[in-house]
Amino acid sequence: MRIYFIGVGGIGVSALAQYYLAKGHKVSGSDLVSSEITRFLQKKSIEVIIRSGKSRRLDKSQNFIKSSDLIIYSPAVPKDHPELKLARKLKIRCLSYPEALGELTKKYFTIAVCGSHGKSTTASMLGLILIRANLDPTVIVGTRLREFGNSNFRLGRGKYLVIEADEYKDSFLNYWPKMIVLTNIDKDHLDYFGSFENLILSFEKFIGHLPTNGWLVVNKDNRLFRTQNLRSKVQYFSPRQKRDIQRIRKILKIPGRHNILNALAALTAARLLGVSDKTCFKALAEYNGSWRRFEILKESPFVLVSDYAHHPSEVLATLRAAREKFGNKEIWCFFQPHQYQRTFYLWDDFVRSLKEAPVDRLFITDIYDVPGREERKIKKAISSKKLVKAVNRKGVIYIKRKDILPFLKEKLNRGKVVMIMGAGDIYNLAEEIKKW
Repeated sequence: MRIYFIGVGGIGVSALAQYYLAKGHKVSGSDLVSSEITRFLQKKSIEVIIRSGKSRRLDKSQNFIKSSDLIIYSPAVPKDHPELKLARKLKIRCLSYPEALGELTKKYFTIAVCGSHGKSTTASMLGLILIRANLDPTVIVGTRLREFGNSNFRLGRGKYLVIEADEYKDSFLNYWPKMIVLTNIDKDHLDYFGSFENLILSFEKFIGHLPTNGWLVVNKDNRLFRTQNLRSKVQYFSPRQKRDIQRIRKILKIPGRHNILNALAALTAARLLGVSDKTCFKALAEYNGSWRRFEILKESPFVLVSDYAHHPSEVLATLRAAREKFGNKEIWCFFQPHQYQRTFYLWDDFVRSLKEAPVDRLFITDIYDVPGREERKIKKAISSKKLVKAVNRKGVIYIKRKDILPFLKEKLNRGKVVMIMGAGDIYNLAEEIKKW
């Protein structure tokens, strides 16, 4: 089968492209910009066409589309995308990424890791535990792992599929797992859901996809939804599991209380699947972290950390973990808020988190503009300069993105900790700084 992916550089879509390639299908795709991910796919012999965002011409891509049996597109792709319009005109079958992944979930014993925070880390940990247990899972996650050859995908021969289940636009309602691991629920994506209550209801609908013999693994402290009416079985994990937490704290290489809870969630799920504690703790001890999740890129003459945190809770948890790990070292964080909509809806939460952030200097650069997801009136109402003013704390400074590298070249001294934080394109700066 010939499959063409629109938005193939996306973290989820790229994993699915690798899945079909590994299954022997002919895979190609397109994206608006060249990136680490598109270049990685090209090295795997996937033809990737880079199309300018301003160009409406199909040029080379139309030949791939015309010869395709299936089109899979990113949820970020607009309905009037020229490639998608051509495919539908030619009556080629078109599926969104969640729809395509949803079809796969019916073919495996699927374990879906969902929640507002910690999905990638928890799914990665659980995948590695199942590998260590010789259960040979297929894994699709929203980050890249060294253990997977710096990929976000692993093809296994076993019956298990571990996926990261995203709630945005109700994507996870396409999935039909046998086990759900729910890390937590926090206010996010309110531009889509409209209210926190609607977000909780969406999680409840997803949990309703479990069969009667399925399992929900959930933090016992999460009281946001009712579990007593579930037809599936429930297994709780809790911050009060002191013996497990002490053991995890001793062996885990990545810092932070939130990561201890992520490990506890993975441990609880693995135990339900019959994996021994010896195997679980060995796998957790070997876990080296993943791409842009407190990823230490450099340790001398200064420490450089790249992190994906973009929600107020994540930002504060990550910076607290940094203080825990680096002690009295001077920490500078360069934060790029992600999406005007999120910054607007969670404004008060951002202000609180940034006020409490235990860093010496916090530099906030311009908000990352997500194409197709921003409202003009919101973009006019807020800015990073206004956010700095609202935080009103010593050491919190606005800086233009283009000024970050020159500033660091002039001011950075030996021994400092530099954190590059955000879900947008700011990570490219970390890759530049790594070369120094």
